[in-house]
Amino acid sequence: MIVVTGGTGLVGSHLLYSLIQKHGKVRALHRKDSDLEAVRKVFSYYSENANLLFDKIEWIPANILDIPALTEALDGATYVYHAAAYVSFDPSNYKKLKKANVEGTANIVNICLEKGVKKLCYVSSVATLGAAIEGALITEETHWNPEEKNSVYAITKYGAEMEVWRGTQEGLPAVIVNPGVILGEGFWHSSSGVIVKMASKGISRYPSGSVGIVDVKDVVRVMTRLMESDIVNNSYILVAENMSYKKLLTKLSKALGQSPPKRQIPYWLLSLVSTLDGVSAFLFGTKRRLPKATVRSLYTKSFYDASKSKTDVDFEYTPVGSTIERVAAQFLEESTS
Repeated sequence: MIVVTGGTGLVGSHLLYSLIQKHGKVRALHRKDSDLEAVRKVFSYYSENANLLFDKIEWIPANILDIPALTEALDGATYVYHAAAYVSFDPSNYKKLKKANVEGTANIVNICLEKGVKKLCYVSSVATLGAAIEGALITEETHWNPEEKNSVYAITKYGAEMEVWRGTQEGLPAVIVNPGVILGEGFWHSSSGVIVKMASKGISRYPSGSVGIVDVKDVVRVMTRLMESDIVNNSYILVAENMSYKKLLTKLSKALGQSPPKRQIPYWLLSLVSTLDGVSAFLFGTKRRLPKATVRSLYTKSFYDASKSKTDVDFEYTPVGSTIERVAAQFLEESTS
């Protein structure tokens, strides 16, 4: 039995479609308050038989922090895809992040060991990788630097990776994937969908940083190929192209029928906005919208080397331009229907 955690997220929903097509039956864990209809919507992007395929999924309400429920949900599991995560860059959410990302992953690892799971695939992030010397590409061997100003999200995702590596030392075969920013259809109010939604309304300015981009369908393809292979106890960067925010926002804007951003927004301005955002959160209890870590990431120029994934699983990534055109077309179709 193949089991997926985080099946109601961007990666998890697209992954479930791929798995259900290949294997006919998949078990997916979800929180009781999660939106299963969002997954059904993603299925509809692929097939007219979306409902038929969706109904083949065995949905199990089980939080990864609820050990008894999780133990029961993983009964009979042979292969586990762990895509569940809590995403926040707000330092005030550190305890929640640590509990979900680190403790939750530790629970998955421990129960996989107990159940004799054949292989675990953990969805991490390029945020867990260190910074390369200027001009050099970041690889899987660019090690995490705890002295850097790492975001609370990155700290907890790194901690989660350590739990997976601990599991491999105890006999659990595993692979880790480290995607960059994942573009894909659906979930327009979260993940990279927020960027698409913003670009659809017009963006006049851009930050000076760069980012690694990858298609959600490519993330799924590499994950499933890794799980079907003999590769174990290894990690892989998943990035199709390193792209400046200016280029990314320009391509998105044009694909969405908007004028591309013309001027760079200075670091000091976003830093000031972040400070005011923090003061508002402290005084009035408002939600942080622009943490300092987010501002730093928007002005960081990071370049990733995904050649290891290309070689080991014989894979070619979808050009980012093609991904943007496809995702933008789907967004426009939904927003005008």
